[in-house]
Order: sequence, then C-alpha cells, then structure tokens
Amino acid sequence: MARRAFITGLAGPTLTTEERAFLRETRPWGLILFKRNIQDKAQVTGLVAEALQEAGARIPVLVDQEGGRVQRLGPPHWPAYPPGAAYGELYDRDSTQGLAAARLGARLIASDLLPLGIDVDCLPLADVPVSDADRVIGDRAYGDTPAKVAALAAAVAEGLAEGGVLPVLKHIPGHGRANADSHLKLPVVHADRAMLAATDFAAFRPLKKLPLGMTAHVVFTAFDPVLPATTSPKMIREVIRGLIGFDGLLMSDDVSMGALSGSIAERSRASLAAGCDLVLHCNGKMDEMRQVAAEAPELSGDAARRSAAAFAARRKPAAIDLDAARREFAAMLNQQIA
Repeated sequence: MARRAFITGLAGPTLTTEERAFLRETRPWGLILFKRNIQDKAQVTGLVAEALQEAGARIPVLVDQEGGRVQRLGPPHWPAYPPGAAYGELYDRDSTQGLAAARLGARLIASDLLPLGIDVDCLPLADVPVSDADRVIGDRAYGDTPAKVAALAAAVAEGLAEGGVLPVLKHIPGHGRANADSHLKLPVVHADRAMLAATDFAAFRPLKKLPLGMTAHVVFTAFDPVLPATTSPKMIREVIRGLIGFDGLLMSDDVSMGALSGSIAERSRASLAAGCDLVLHCNGKMDEMRQVAAEAPELSGDAARRSAAAFAARRKPAAIDLDAARREFAAMLNQQIA
C-alpha cells in the first residue's frame, strides 16, 4: 500500500494510544525523532520498533544528528560530536585530513543510529554563512566558501551512507545568508541572482545527486519577493530543480516553524503545491498531525519515483572496527585543537 506524503513526529518517549491509531490509519512516509522522544538505547529501540509495527512497514526513521548544538542523541548514552565548523578548521590546515575526519565522524554517527532503527540523518548542511547573517547556522556550517562546504558535505554524506544511513541535504537552496532564525520568523534575503548563483546555490550543485533534500524557509527576493523556498513554486522549479539540478526526494523543513504563516493545513497544502514531495511536521501535536495527514496524498508520479530511488540508495553498512575508528577520530580532532 502506498505511503502518504508526510513525515510525522511523536509527542514523547512512548507511543500513546492515539498515536498508534494515527500511524495505522494515515500511513506516513516517515517518522522523525527529537530529544523529547529519546531517553536511552533500549527505550529508543523499543519506540522505533513499536512505531514501525503500527505503521505496518519499515518506514524511514529520521533524526537531526549533526553534532555541536544540534544533536538529539548525546551523552551519557551516545558520544558527543563536534559542530561542522570543526571539520572546516581542520580542512584549512590539511584538506585531506579534514575530509577524512568529516567522513569518519559521519560514519560513527551512523553506527550510533542504525542499531536503534534510525536510518536517515538530516545531514549534511551545505549552507554558506555570511558575516552579518543570523547565527542559527553559525558553527553548524563547514565553512564560508562554496567549494569547501560542498567538499566537506560530500564527505559527511558518504560517511553516513557507508554506515547504512541515508543523508538529507539541507537547507536547499541555502540558509547561510538568512537574516533571521526561521524557527522563529521568516528570513528575507535580498542578494541578487548572480551573487546567489556564485555562493549559496553553488555549494549545493555538486551535491545534487544526493537522494534526499530539505528546503529552506527563506525568501529570496531576486526570485520570489513574497514566498519562502518551501512554498514557492518558482523557487522549487527554477532554483532547486533547475539551477541547482537537485532531483532527489524533497521534503519541506518543519511546517510548524515560525517562518511560515497560515494554518498547518494551509502550510502543508502550499508546500506540496509548490513542489515539495513530502511535508515534514515535527512537534508531535496531534491536532496539527491530523491536519498534515489530511493534506498529504499518497505518493505517486515523480514523488514516488524519487522515493524509490532514495530507498535504492540505501547500503548495507561497511565493516568497521568501532573502537579503532573512535580512537582515530579522537586523534584527528585532538590534532586540530593542539
């Protein structure tokens, strides 16, 4: 049976009776976890297994596990990982070492996630921050030049894939220039087309073949003076699918974020109408979850094709000596700090 075009969150660390019925009845494409859903390894493994049983399929389970400020699983049950900027700093000293550290760090993250049943990580970022932008991206970024960001993002994506976890490229077509935190309000970028093509968009183009991507809730006035990329048909058609050339499965960023306006149903409808393949809804509020589900059709056409291609991109994890790999990773990062 076809899945529906949305990804849903959950309210807490255990499934409620209402959530069980919701998963059975609405058939979401995927599930996303946050800190409120996470206690320890046994609990997360159990939650995922029960959610998949209710969903009636091995649907993708997502998490935002970047390292640094954005890490849903952390000590004492999981290692802490550095922010993206740490790889960028090492890359500046030794590009080969920087790429190796980024790849290995992502491989280790995958080794934490997959045994729990989490098989998609909302990583890497290809955002290119500028000096006067809001700090919501900040040290999450790998650097401030498109070539460096793209190279490190590619290494991170490869590390996740080697560990059997699908990467999600974000935030297309770029959140680094945003003048506000889109969790709270709508950022508006006034850079011209030439500047955007040479910087923000340029970091994403080398990554266009990644299987999954996430939009940015950012207005780019040079293309659409009103609508953010998530709900702008022009941005998705002309920039994301056109100038960048991304043909992977495209999900919205969280439609419950403060950047978007209107009801949750209206936001969901607008995202899908603009060209997003999936609506992402994260906060676990059942009334909103039902609105999203009501707007989400069964995947068909190009969306179904892209979904199938993403599933086909999944790999069996490559063999790894985790103890040795963690020692190697620590040595790489210590070298950076020394």
